Amino acid sequence: MILELADIRIQPGQQAAFEEAIQRGIASVISRARGFHGAKVNRGIESPERYVLQIFWATLEDHTVAFRGGPLFAEWRAIVGPFFAAPPAVEHFELVSKP
Repeated sequence: MILELADIRIQPGQQAAFEEAIQRGIASVISRARGFHGAKVNRGIESPERYVLQIFWATLEDHTVAFRGGPLFAEWRAIVGPFFAAPPAVEHFELVSKP
């Protein structure tokens, strides 16, 4: 299992609209992607225009090749991209241990 962690900064004052859009984008687009195993979104407390998106993928290639290289990525960015203040910082992680 791979964890994609995206650090997202949005335009000020757009929190409610962005939160609706990101939830809609996950439900209608990302959930259809090969290897998708779930997602979580958190909003910053000290920085309310900052969000952390966690997406769980079966493999790294499910995200980097199948999703990013396929038509679903354009659909996703059309929904959430207009809110971005800057491109998200994205990294991938492997599970080391379970509680």
